[in-house]
Amino acid sequence: MATVLSIVLILAALFMIVTVLLQNSNEGGISAISGQSNSYFSKSKTKTLEAKLALGTKIAAGVFILASLLMLIVK
Repeated sequence: MATVLSIVLILAALFMIVTVLLQNSNEGGISAISGQSNSYFSKSKTKTLEAKLALGTKIAAGVFILASLLMLIVK
């Protein structure tokens, strides 16, 4: 059981790393001050690749946390 959880933990970590690295950075710091943020178009990104990567990251993080907690119980 511990071996299976270890494999799931490693795969979730690798998937989370890949999805985070594939996401675009939101450089809204300076552009938000100068008023150059396009908030209308950025709110309707539910079906874009960025939204799918963000959802994949959230799912991978949940699996990672759950596998970590189960690993504490099993060992």
